[in-house]
Amino acid sequence: MRYHAFLIKYAEIGIKGKNRYLFEEKLCDQIKLALKRCEGKFRVARTSGRVFVYCDEEYDYDEVVESLQLVFGIVGICPVRIMDVVPPAELKSAAAAFFGEEYKDRHLSFKIHTRRLVKNYPIDSMECNAELGEAILTAYPETHVDVHNPEVMLYVEIRERIYMYSHIIPGPGGLPIGSSGKAMLLLSGGIDSPVAGWMVAKRGMKLDATYFNAPPYTSERALQKVIDLASIVSRYTGPIYLHNINFTEIQLYIYEKCPHDELTIIMRRYMMRIAEMIAKRTSCEALITGESIGQVASQTTRSLAVTNEVCTLPVFRPLIAFDKEDIITISKKIGTFDTSILPYEDCCTIFVAKHPVTKPTAEVIRRHEQNLNEKIDEMVQRALDTDEILVVDRGHVRRLKAREDMLQEGQ
Repeated sequence: MRYHAFLIKYAEIGIKGKNRYLFEEKLCDQIKLALKRCEGKFRVARTSGRVFVYCDEEYDYDEVVESLQLVFGIVGICPVRIMDVVPPAELKSAAAAFFGEEYKDRHLSFKIHTRRLVKNYPIDSMECNAELGEAILTAYPETHVDVHNPEVMLYVEIRERIYMYSHIIPGPGGLPIGSSGKAMLLLSGGIDSPVAGWMVAKRGMKLDATYFNAPPYTSERALQKVIDLASIVSRYTGPIYLHNINFTEIQLYIYEKCPHDELTIIMRRYMMRIAEMIAKRTSCEALITGESIGQVASQTTRSLAVTNEVCTLPVFRPLIAFDKEDIITISKKIGTFDTSILPYEDCCTIFVAKHPVTKPTAEVIRRHEQNLNEKIDEMVQRALDTDEILVVDRGHVRRLKAREDMLQEGQ
């Protein structure tokens, strides 16, 4: 069956009050972006608390549904048949025909749900439910009505035209990208950080990302792994500006000047400092990490408090109370797991102390960071000045020549 449109259902957007239209507009924008990669011509329209995707040409049904299922803010995708407003007798015949085309095995229960938005239609919603139900029972005696727990719901909306559908394909939920601002994700090659970015993006935040590279201790394959992870996440978020920071010089300097049991926490503090500097100059409003309480030494409660001390932007840790298995389940669901487990080490795993401190105190860490005062500022500036910016978008990667290119693109 060829459907004429898709009705897009949303949930949380519906309770946004006077700002609801702003969220609907963001949702429509994201739907249009998602459909750009689909064959066919589509129109996205808002009307009376509904968002419709109208299909004006031939299209690939599976391709369209798959694309819409990646759009945050959508909770349901309903393939719709549209017809002109007709008298009740003709509507009864159309409903029976639609039901028969949708369900070849008709040994099932059903219920009709009608919304009559055109009040001058000859019969009201309750009468319509009864008459359409009677038409289906007459046409297919093997069916039966169950108003409490039906196997099939047939929805009919009488508007300027009549819209008919019975399937609701689940969407990802959440809020549309861009409706909650922008945040900077500290993206490593592990399992956790891509999941953390996906979860915050689901709440409507656009993502940029920072990756800390450590050549020659990390390989080009480690960088490619991170690009691949950003590409997978970008299927949901749209283009991600990935900042590739050379962290080797800073790591070696910390290794030389600071107690080795504090290497991880001090390196982490400088990563957060640098990520925040990039975030501020790119109009990000928060940092995102994949940390979870107690997972490693740098993620104890005390360690997280010491790390937070160097940040002025809020730090979002959506995985903070998740078990590893919970995180793995989500990573498999969103498609990042197989890439995350590829055996290419990042800089966090290369320079790890044998016995890292688990209960650091900020005063002691600050005192030991003074050992770095001679050169650390110029090293941080050099890392920022050599920031390699990659635009990652669903498998396509584009390198920007300079930070000025990024500014010209409005980032």
